[in-house]
This record gives sequence, structure tokens and C-alpha cells, in this order.
Amino acid sequence: MQYQTVKKAVFLRRPNRFIAQVELEGAEETVHVKNTGRCRELLVPGATIYLAEGTNPSRKTRYDLIAVEKGKRLINMDAQAPNQVFGEWAAAGGFRSDLSLLRPETTWGNSRFDFYWESLENDRKGFVEVKGVTLEEGGAVYFPDAPTERGVKHVEELMACRAAGYEAALFLVVQMEGVAFWSPNDRTHPAFGEAVRRAAAAGVEILCRDCRVSTDAISMGEPVEIRL
Repeated sequence: MQYQTVKKAVFLRRPNRFIAQVELEGAEETVHVKNTGRCRELLVPGATIYLAEGTNPSRKTRYDLIAVEKGKRLINMDAQAPNQVFGEWAAAGGFRSDLSLLRPETTWGNSRFDFYWESLENDRKGFVEVKGVTLEEGGAVYFPDAPTERGVKHVEELMACRAAGYEAALFLVVQMEGVAFWSPNDRTHPAFGEAVRRAAAAGVEILCRDCRVSTDAISMGEPVEIRL
């Protein structure tokens, strides 16, 4: 996944979930934040950030905040990136080597999943729900960074798919590289961790990979250890 026209800036403050005030080329600018999560450990005053220029001339803000430096680590925080990264990687054979179909945003029953796939091997088919991970502490990463009833619902829906005979996977896309392991953030939302552990016991795959991140690109990286 490639961004166009990326500029370096300094984070100043975040008035609400959707916008931030930044210093860009010596002037204060209002930019769109492409992540409605809390991101409090990332967006701290004085942090070095990266902005991608939008392509829609009628939009209210000219730039999107897409990445931030945390110490020596560069973290992509674009909430739309994980699905695109997974889609590009899966289409290239990274997820299943013999996919005959990969379809995003697919409805099954009362549920809507990020991806539905079919394979030529033994008529296999399944659903994938993708979650982006940006919370890092001491080299490990956690999800979620805020309570997410929607996330619990997604995990429970994956269990329903598995019970109906489909394959099902929760795929954590870590939006940085070189992390030690991923775990559910039980301190922030214990119900999500409980749901993930029940899902794993019910046959839902829990998968996690990091990403290769630069100031203007992000792509799928290496498997990450999972600790439930």
C-alpha cells in the first residue's frame, strides 16, 4: 500500500476523534486523523508525524495523519490500511496459496465480514475479520486500545460461521514491525479477550502478522507470536 505526497509534521493537539492540529512547514494546520481510536500513547504533543495529501479538492482538510514516530519505532495509524494490506497480501497468495475467490465486505446472515474466500482445495471456504493493532508497550502489542463491543460481536460472529461449517479467522495486522508478541488487551476490555479465547477453542484461527512500515508505504510482514 503506497501513499502519495507525504510530508513530515509535528503533532500539537487533537480537539476530537476526527481532526488534529499540527505544525507543518512552520504553520499550524488542521488535518484529518485516519483513526478514531484513542491513540493517546501515540499522539502526544511534539511527536513527529507524517501526513498524506488528500486527492479530493472539496474536502475540508487537505491532509490525512497516517503515521507517527514513537521513540525509534514508526507506527502506521491509518485505520483503513489493515484491510488493504491484508487484501493485497491475500490476493498475492499470502493467506491461501490456491484461492479461487477473495471478496471484501461480504454479508452472511446478519453479519458483515471484512473478507470471504474460497479455495479450490476440498471446496474450502471461509471468512476473515481484520483488526489493526497500534498499541505497543514494552515491545509487545495489544488489541483493543479502547473497549470495543463491536469487536466482541465480530468474534462471536466468527464462531457462528465456524459452527455452520465455514472456516473462520481473526487476523491481527500489527501496523509496525519487530514486535515480541500480541495479546488481547484484558486490562482495557476483558470481554474481548474472553471472546477470543473461546473462539480459538471453537476452531477460529487467530492469526497475527507485523508490517513493513515506511513514511509513505505499508505492506505485510512476518508472523507474530500470539499469547492468549
